[in-house]
Amino acid sequence: MSSTSKGQSSLDPQAAVLFVVLGLVLGSAAAVNVALRVGNWWEGNGHDVPANPMTVLIQVLTGDIAWPRAATMFLAAAVLALLLLGSLVLWLVLRGRGKRSRVDRAARHMGRGRDVEALGERAATATAQRLGVNAPGLPIAASVATGQTLYASWEDVSVDIWGPRTGKTTSRAIPAILTAPGAVLATSNKRDLADATRDLRAGVGPVWVFDPQGIVEEPATWWWNPLSYVTDEVKASVLADLFASASREPGSRTDAFFDPAGTDLLAGMLLAAALDERPITQVYLWLTDPTEDEAVALLIRYGHPLIAANVNAVISSPEKQRAGVYGTAKQRVSFLTNRQAVHWVVPDGPTDRRRQFSPSDFVRSRSTLYSLSREGNGSAGPLVTALTVAVCEAAEDLAKRSAGGRLPVPMVAVLDEAANVCRWRTLPDIYSHYGSRGICLMTILQSWSQGVEVWGREGMRKLWSAANVKVYGGGVSEVEFLQEVSQLVGDFDVTQVSTSYGKGGRSTSRSTRRERILDVADLGSLPKGRAVVLASGSRPTLARTIPWMAGPHAEQVAASIQAHDPGAHDTLSQAYESLHQVQQREEHGVAAQEVP
Repeated sequence: MSSTSKGQSSLDPQAAVLFVVLGLVLGSAAAVNVALRVGNWWEGNGHDVPANPMTVLIQVLTGDIAWPRAATMFLAAAVLALLLLGSLVLWLVLRGRGKRSRVDRAARHMGRGRDVEALGERAATATAQRLGVNAPGLPIAASVATGQTLYASWEDVSVDIWGPRTGKTTSRAIPAILTAPGAVLATSNKRDLADATRDLRAGVGPVWVFDPQGIVEEPATWWWNPLSYVTDEVKASVLADLFASASREPGSRTDAFFDPAGTDLLAGMLLAAALDERPITQVYLWLTDPTEDEAVALLIRYGHPLIAANVNAVISSPEKQRAGVYGTAKQRVSFLTNRQAVHWVVPDGPTDRRRQFSPSDFVRSRSTLYSLSREGNGSAGPLVTALTVAVCEAAEDLAKRSAGGRLPVPMVAVLDEAANVCRWRTLPDIYSHYGSRGICLMTILQSWSQGVEVWGREGMRKLWSAANVKVYGGGVSEVEFLQEVSQLVGDFDVTQVSTSYGKGGRSTSRSTRRERILDVADLGSLPKGRAVVLASGSRPTLARTIPWMAGPHAEQVAASIQAHDPGAHDTLSQAYESLHQVQQREEHGVAAQEVP
């Protein structure tokens, strides 16, 4: 939005001077007239004062009318009062402008009032009451234009794109977890999300922290069996595909033969191990010995002769071909060589008394699951992805058997850093469906390109389009993406008035042009503390983010961080310093002179 975005008009300088002089004369005449009458009344003078203010002014100036001392005092007091009143109004105007960022001028051309009625508290509360939920919805941000808080309802799914260090965790992920009425699933590659919310969630229900890479150094007091997900050959195929997509480097090429063949082989062995109640590590052992046919025998024993034949065909294939297929399958489960990770998914022998995590029990509770991993060597990303899918599908199964085909209490799934730790390949295909089941998904990415690397260009577009609520929080420099957001925000009309003079006198003309509300440069440099919210059925709106530090649970969150984060002092200092900086920019105004 350029600096010429508002309508401009041209006025004759001589006419302007004339209007100013005329205003001063009329104002002086009125002030003198009132002061004279008040002064005469105060001093008890019975002098006749003409009715015409201009006549009064002239006679006072010429001395034809006596000017009482009380009139001077009243006039001075009136001028002082006007100066004080003007100063107060000016301070209030500048203060109001100071709370705006350099892009806030765009808010008047974007969604406000009825344009964003579907995101307002009243609409969200109506939906929540219909679904039997006390909270109105997941808070998004506050409208810059009206100050009202915007909500995603319990039927919405969201996609957020926020660049690094823009406040996506503090302003979106943490508030969503704190607002959730039922079970919560959260993924991340850092400890901040778990540290900030686990104590508050512990007051609601049990807390499970899945930490196979020691990100928060959580002791493995419980375990989850990935093969409990494999109830038939279809689930085995899904799990194998999850391991394949989660272990594959973003953007890497796939082989048309070995990749699907390796996935099929892995699916057969996962099924064999699940049917015989073996630990998942048995699958890796089978894959290290291409001549071992125990899996074939198990598949035949449990009534899967066709899958057994497929596995046996690979074992009997030429050596180079077999090595390629086995090597591909083994790479899919290479995370099983990480002993720390395996401890979370394999029992410590028959006497292991640790709790076993059950996705079906979890979705019926108000529990919280933090699933943590990071990319790189030894990544447990495939396990995090598999656990995420197992929980979401368990929620879907419960919803199918519940009244209205929805969960009795909505489940919130915050997939923070989804492109790094939760590469769920089929997510775009089922995204909108989950909203109708009461599974409120929130996928948070650092850029559009991250999503393209995981789901491909068309897959990312499908995910973006399937989301009822889309939030851009700044910090992205991808011109193509920003251009699309700019187009979605739209244009507004700029009216220009120009005056020209000629022999025939003065003529005035008007012209109208279209101008972008927020151009690529505005979006690329979106100030911290601002977000663009796009929602189905609503006009795009500019919003002020609401970090947890400014929310109702600030003290409890700070206490949770203090209890669990080894660097709590620095973490809290940085959080509140960031909030202070945003408030200071708003208080002093970032380029406030640009705000109309």
